[in-house]
Amino acid sequence: MKEEKIIIPANGYLMLFMFFILFIGGIVAIAMTQNSLFALAIMAAIFIAPGFLMVQPNNSRVLLLFGKYVGTVKRNGFYWVIPFYTKTRISLRASNFDSERLKVNDKLGNPVMISTILVWRVENTYKAAFDVDNYQNFVRVQTDAAVRKLASMYPYDNFADEGLTEDITLRSSVNEVSEALEKELEERLAIAGIEVLEARIGYLAYAQEIANAMLKRQQATAIVAARHKIVQGAVGMVEMALEELSKKNIIHLDEERKAAMVSNLMVILCSDKDATPIVNAGTLNH
Repeated sequence: MKEEKIIIPANGYLMLFMFFILFIGGIVAIAMTQNSLFALAIMAAIFIAPGFLMVQPNNSRVLLLFGKYVGTVKRNGFYWVIPFYTKTRISLRASNFDSERLKVNDKLGNPVMISTILVWRVENTYKAAFDVDNYQNFVRVQTDAAVRKLASMYPYDNFADEGLTEDITLRSSVNEVSEALEKELEERLAIAGIEVLEARIGYLAYAQEIANAMLKRQQATAIVAARHKIVQGAVGMVEMALEELSKKNIIHLDEERKAAMVSNLMVILCSDKDATPIVNAGTLNH
């Protein structure tokens, strides 16, 4: 495969000076001498005119001579090239691409909506101009394909109740997913001479048809986890209460009263509402 060739054309200011000398000098000479041969100077100036080339910063011009690749001008400035050259402008500036939200299936088969933000620029002008038909459209299509592949490799989230404990998920492993996406895009866009500066997930959510069900599932998982923590704390508090009562000989309880006390404390500590105590004005036996 032919590689990019960087060239520096002739100085444009020098050729511009020659253009004015030939054009104005030819007109003056014809007017003074009435000799038509000086028209050749005017024709030479007209031949020079189409060859002027201006390259702005972070831009380039790909030069072709009758279909043959001559080289690429990347240094900004004012130049002159052979007028028969075909000059194609290719920007070297960084570009943003925000893909559309795609509906894809994650590793578990759940439909999710996902989009990506890609920062890219042209690194090899030869590949961008000749190895693909339209490098900008190539970037869009390959980005969508890479996002679809990435989403199918990882689950949206972990579900402990089903024993799914993936190390990397789309929702929580932002850095790992971004690195995988960048690597996939670099491999796909290398053929077009595109450098991937940054790639990350811009939008991620469950598809509308399962969003409500998944939200309820996440809420249920959170409630179960919270209850589990509350029960652990309540058991520890009850155990501590019984140990302190026994250690300080404040009161001696038989097994039946211990069971009643444990039951009452667990109800109070685990309840999601404030308890309403009933004061016993009599003795423990009544």
